[in-house]
Amino acid sequence: MKFDTPAGPNPIDRLRVVGQPLDRIDGPHKVTGTAPYAYEWHDVTERAAYGHVVGAGIAKGRIAALDTSAAERAPGVLAVVTARNAGELGKGRMNTATLLGGPAIEHYHQAIALVVAETFEQARAAAALVRVTYAREPGRFSLHAEKDRAIKPDGDTPADTAVGDFDSAFASAEVTLDATYTTPDQSHAMMEPMASLAAWDGDHVTIWTSNQMIAWSRGDVARTLGLAPEKVRLVSPYIGGGFGGKLFVRADAILAALGARAAKRPVKVALHRPLIANNTTHRPATEQRIRIGARRDGRITAIGHESWSGNLPGGDPEVAIQQTRLLYAGEHRMTKMRLATLDLPEGNAMRAPGETPGLMALEIAIDEMAEKLGMDPVEFRIRNDTQVDPEKPERPFSQRQLVECLRQGAERFGWNRRAAHGSVRDGRWLVGLGMAAGFRNAPVTKSGARARLQPDGRVTVETDMTDIGTGSYTIIAQTAAETMGLPIAQIEVKLGDSDFPASAGSGGQWGANSATAGVYAACMKLREVIATRLDLDPATAEFVDGEVRGGGRAVKLADVAGDGQIVVEDAIEFGDLDKQKQLSTFAAHFCEVGVDALTGETRVRRMLAVCAAGRILNPKQARSQVIGAMTMGIGAALSEELAVDERLGFFVNHDLAGYEVPVHADVPEQEVVFLDEADADSSPMKAKGVGELGLCGVSAAIANAIHNATGVRVRDYPITLDKLLPGLPDVA
Repeated sequence: MKFDTPAGPNPIDRLRVVGQPLDRIDGPHKVTGTAPYAYEWHDVTERAAYGHVVGAGIAKGRIAALDTSAAERAPGVLAVVTARNAGELGKGRMNTATLLGGPAIEHYHQAIALVVAETFEQARAAAALVRVTYAREPGRFSLHAEKDRAIKPDGDTPADTAVGDFDSAFASAEVTLDATYTTPDQSHAMMEPMASLAAWDGDHVTIWTSNQMIAWSRGDVARTLGLAPEKVRLVSPYIGGGFGGKLFVRADAILAALGARAAKRPVKVALHRPLIANNTTHRPATEQRIRIGARRDGRITAIGHESWSGNLPGGDPEVAIQQTRLLYAGEHRMTKMRLATLDLPEGNAMRAPGETPGLMALEIAIDEMAEKLGMDPVEFRIRNDTQVDPEKPERPFSQRQLVECLRQGAERFGWNRRAAHGSVRDGRWLVGLGMAAGFRNAPVTKSGARARLQPDGRVTVETDMTDIGTGSYTIIAQTAAETMGLPIAQIEVKLGDSDFPASAGSGGQWGANSATAGVYAACMKLREVIATRLDLDPATAEFVDGEVRGGGRAVKLADVAGDGQIVVEDAIEFGDLDKQKQLSTFAAHFCEVGVDALTGETRVRRMLAVCAAGRILNPKQARSQVIGAMTMGIGAALSEELAVDERLGFFVNHDLAGYEVPVHADVPEQEVVFLDEADADSSPMKAKGVGELGLCGVSAAIANAIHNATGVRVRDYPITLDKLLPGLPDVA
């Protein structure tokens, strides 16, 4: 199905199933332990061996000597895999560093060996017997130190943009702001670690893995192992969280395959927590300079945003300037990205890459500018709203309800009660309110599915789409049920298998809208085949209550298939509507905090998110996505930071004891509101993504609330108490 004109009325608009706050159909499997995760395929694991990964002990250099003899002699050991005996390996398109290092070492904890044994304990004990001698080389581990040597990166996203004459407009502006903000390296902390189980059948390998993008990763496994793609099968029906860290193949999948080949039996590998921070990907640190010039009436005349980040050679920058290209009006504009070469572990996608750190800076700067102008921060944002792409004024937004988000949020949150900085107390707590705008693009991408009408009238949907905790099973079932006129109980959904048609996958906030649109395409094709078989006009045939109706007849779906199945396959393919109009999602985040006047301890008291994100396919699941994102925003604002050892080049706090994520006690009252919206330019579903929007702007809202509570402005995240204490005595 080609989607190249705005969606008109279609079966989804009935909203009998789609748009309803239904419980997750996979919920019972998860709470009863019957949902198989990557490490838990019991029909395979009964005969599986265990692999334990050995990570490099230096950040840059070479292996001078590698002695595995003691490990090979250890009890229960079946094989030890290293670059010396693994055979010639390629590298996936999505990987910056090689997944099995040696003799060259590209980053700390790069995998250099896998020890395979009968039990996990034997594998772990034997891994400690591997002896490695390194030839260490000097490395670059500080973004700030390398900032002046950063270069203009190549890539799909332009590094620089310019509209008008920013320098002149900023120099002549009546009111100006010029400030620098920093965000730290951050780690994924999903509940399920990267884990895989591999088994060979001749020259075919099956890998049960925890991965968000099956089609991408199948191709990269094939490239790495030197196999034809059809000889690789990936299976990933349930994922215990991803956040972008599982977009690409990681070392666990490749090493499980290599270990299984060496041991001649299935092998399972899970990356233990200390390996996740340094061996896998993380959100890279940024340094951002923002300059804003405005007239005294609050109209922005010049806005400039420059961002520096670092990565391994060949890696990509953190695109922290992208929201600034679209969020606010302003005739004269400039954005720049620069990329430094660092020998730290790979920086890559983490929930809302680009916009998350970008808005952490921009939305503080906007508040600072409002204060300079003596304007209310909500009103300042409303005054600089734009209904067109500010860099391409000929291109309007498909829908943009940011102003409505801001106004509804202010009213619901009681924003009019916001007082002067440092003036509200609750005992020893200084209380403040803060807010920020949220923005995230809403891309779409090709997505396929297969639909089967079973003899009993049930419909089975198969697609390699994944569910990373977002509810893909349920919204796909809702889509099929709505399109086919069936109750959701009559739909079976099968996900996460490379034997199924390639989908959009879970990532980039494109997953829900694209994947359900692909399922809609397959179901509409199934409707066409069924109607044609019944000599009905597909354009007028009605599918409702388990029947096909038309021409004065009503035929049950169970009677159409007969003794066999009707099987169709289709994909949604998008035209250039996203080039004609800007597809984006918007939010307004509001927050109340308390800051202890004596210690600087910060507690978030209540939060509100008002979101405009197209048609909401399942409000219950969408709310869960947003409150989870808001919780991540608390961590980013107050505690999450990978501490870099700038001498040795690794993240020191590489476990959940030292890397502090929010816990239940940190999470306050959270309210989520979705505006009524259906975007006909986005897809036949008229939906957009929401899972990343819920994070964008949250940390800045908390930072702005802290400033309102204390009068202390912190521009370096996370806002820990040591950064507040120097400014608190006067307020206290």
